[in-house]
Amino acid sequence: MNIQQYFEYCLSKNAVTEHFPFDEDTLVFKVCGKMFALSSLSAWESGKPSVNLKCDPEYAEKLRAQYDDIKPGFHMSKVHWNTIAINSDVSDAMLKKLIDHSYDLVFKSLTKKIQDEINGH
Repeated sequence: MNIQQYFEYCLSKNAVTEHFPFDEDTLVFKVCGKMFALSSLSAWESGKPSVNLKCDPEYAEKLRAQYDDIKPGFHMSKVHWNTIAINSDVSDAMLKKLIDHSYDLVFKSLTKKIQDEINGH
């Protein structure tokens, strides 16, 4: 996966916005103001891209045991976030599944009213 594919996939989700809240390097994707994905642009440029994604704690442990390139979240809560190396032993299809999982976790934490507004109800 390249950065354009990552960028477009994250932005294709409902109510997603992009931000640089920490610095000019860390691209953060949020749904209704809550982070679900972040990545260093300079890491992409240097050929060592990775992304931090929110993850259910039990699922996170299973993924870390199964994949060498899924680690506890770098500079994040190690319980709720994973850092996934891009273009590694994690396939693009699996990466998309993990982006979906992260988005869904954050979406489900929103109030029912906000969820309904996003879904057009």
